[in-house]
Amino acid sequence: MSARAGQCMCGEVRFTAQNVPQEFGTCHCKMCQRWLGSAFLGVTIAEKNLSWQGEDNIATLQSSGWAERAWCSKCGTGLWYRVTADGPLNGNYEIPIGIFDDAEGFKMTREIFIDRKPDAFAFQGEHELLTEAQVFALYGPTTEGA
Repeated sequence: MSARAGQCMCGEVRFTAQNVPQEFGTCHCKMCQRWLGSAFLGVTIAEKNLSWQGEDNIATLQSSGWAERAWCSKCGTGLWYRVTADGPLNGNYEIPIGIFDDAEGFKMTREIFIDRKPDAFAFQGEHELLTEAQVFALYGPTTEGA
């Protein structure tokens, strides 16, 4: 784990993160596809390890009964997905790896909602693959639609 920094496309929102794991996951749920126009490739970071600058430019949407999504209100860059419902995933941020200033060294360890993945996507490497039903079985109904 290491410290990393990043920003949105226009630079109005910046963040620094401590204890950033090298592992990241990919989500193929329909909500992520609509939000980002593709799969969501995100690394999990605890709230206590994140600090944000330019918070006046952060817009959020409670996108489901259990989670919110955020973006820069100036340029539209997706900033995070965060579970807001009670439970073991509450408060953790999923930060897109593409908004880190240096995105080198990350390794995909899991793809979720693999049965919702568009046929054209094919990620390399060995990693865990979970269907929608498997994700619900692991995390419960609070993740439905992610």
